Amino acid sequence: MSAPGGSFGDLRDRTLSGLAMAVLGIGAVWAGGLVFTVLVCALCGVMVWELARMLDRDAPFGKAEASGFSAAVALLVFTLQLSGGWLLGAVALAVALLAWRFPRDRWLAAAYLALILFAGLGLIALRGVYGWDWVLWLVLIVIGSDVAGYFAGRIMGGPKLWPRVSPKKTWSGTVAGWVVAVGIGWGFMGVLGASAGLIALSVLVAMAGQAGDIAESAIKRHAGVKDSSNLIPGHGGFMDRFDAMIAAALMVLVLTELGLMGLVIDCHGTGC
Repeated sequence: MSAPGGSFGDLRDRTLSGLAMAVLGIGAVWAGGLVFTVLVCALCGVMVWELARMLDRDAPFGKAEASGFSAAVALLVFTLQLSGGWLLGAVALAVALLAWRFPRDRWLAAAYLALILFAGLGLIALRGVYGWDWVLWLVLIVIGSDVAGYFAGRIMGGPKLWPRVSPKKTWSGTVAGWVVAVGIGWGFMGVLGASAGLIALSVLVAMAGQAGDIAESAIKRHAGVKDSSNLIPGHGGFMDRFDAMIAAALMVLVLTELGLMGLVIDCHGTGC
């Protein structure tokens, strides 16, 4: 986000790449089941590959590819074969083993590896347990808060949120994202059969998404790169596009494990 009068030159690229990914994503979400699970695991594997390339730039060819492939396969197998604490523990072990392969920045790598893989679990659980409409709620919050922040930041400008890490982000864009999240949460109460608590959860999810955007910016700045990769022609990598989504999905997983997701459904119309 930039000051008023900032360029909208990147809007076309953002829109086109977003539409292309949206078509694939919507189809997978609608299909659910193994199709959705495989797509999520594949995306997580690609992002692990991007992370390995950024933090281990001197690695020989094949090392980052092996990390990404191993992460995708491990997440897929664990998701299909395990559940509950066993599943969480297995993914945590995979994170530790993958992080150990980094010659430096292992704690940083472990933190972002955990974000990627546990976010994958969150997305898969959200689709499998709650249904496609909850995934739509999550996606709209992430997209809505991002779009609101994009336009509010460029039109309104104002103080920067964290200029040392993400110089384009402003407080006006951040708050605009929260406002949009409130509206989406309110609008989905009837659709999802949820109580007013969904509004608060929507804001928490939007905040997590914004934090994920900043976290990826910090990693890229630390690694000295502009984009996580060039897999999306002219518009960076998948971490660049899904940084907010994976953080929001991780928040959903945390809210689910704490019982808050179920609470906003169970309390609908009961006044609890």
